[in-house]
Amino acid sequence: MRLGVLDVGSNTVHFLVVDAHPGARPLPAHSQKAELRLAELLDARGAITPGGVERLTATVREALQAAEDKGCEEILPFATSAVREATNADAVLARVKDETGVDLQVLTGEEEARLTFLAARRWAGWSAGKLLLLDIGGGSLEVAYGIDEDPDAAVSLPLGAGRLTAGWLPGDPAGAEDVKALRRHVRAQIARRVGVVSRFGPPDHVVATSKTFKQLARIAGAPGSGEGLYVQRVLTRASLQEWVPRLAAMTVPERAALPGVSEGRAAQLLAGALVAEGAMDLLDVERLEICPWALREGVILRRLDHLPV
Repeated sequence: MRLGVLDVGSNTVHFLVVDAHPGARPLPAHSQKAELRLAELLDARGAITPGGVERLTATVREALQAAEDKGCEEILPFATSAVREATNADAVLARVKDETGVDLQVLTGEEEARLTFLAARRWAGWSAGKLLLLDIGGGSLEVAYGIDEDPDAAVSLPLGAGRLTAGWLPGDPAGAEDVKALRRHVRAQIARRVGVVSRFGPPDHVVATSKTFKQLARIAGAPGSGEGLYVQRVLTRASLQEWVPRLAAMTVPERAALPGVSEGRAAQLLAGALVAEGAMDLLDVERLEICPWALREGVILRRLDHLPV
């Protein structure tokens, strides 16, 4: 069947069309993105602004048109931390449903972690053994660990790269004291929950998903996207520790000139690097592999699991 997946994230609203059936990997047929940055479109009360709601509604409407044009049989719409944590979330969801008919399903942080872990497990396979997953989004950090398809531990923390950039790093380049304060905050937040994962022992394999990790791996020397999905891309803690101070000294335009870094994500890269470094350090990860499948694929795979064979 042809499925449409509508992912309303903290940075981007991504509509992905895939051809899929049980037992086969989903094949992308169409993709369109709109960088709304909902996590940054909040007022002083933590509500998504009227302009942000208007842009979201228009983007959902465009995705519906694309779904019709591409012949989708079903749409799987979901939203993550930016909508989940907005103080006017119920009103936003009601507005979108009234104007478009789309009932956005708001995932909890734990659901995000579990669905992303499912995608990573299917990609890595059973031979990966005990699997540790790290994912840095615009609004949150997800960590999951397990030996099966459903993880033994799934944690979500409010440490997204967009959220932290907006709240902690106002300067360009970032002020040294601001960077130190954010580093302390990130590590304190991770340290509070690290025992939930580490009590299961060291993993056999560590993977990371998300644009942040992909860009960090790329600037550290991993192959570019032009070399395809199946080329191994690795990020080491040692290389990340070298890059954090370099990123902190750069302006946003200078970061945007780095290989693999998009102009729209350059401002968030330093905060994302601090989260990645903190997670790898506190979880004692020396090396991780970039996994191309993430939350969207997890949502698709879970839907396919419930179809008759």
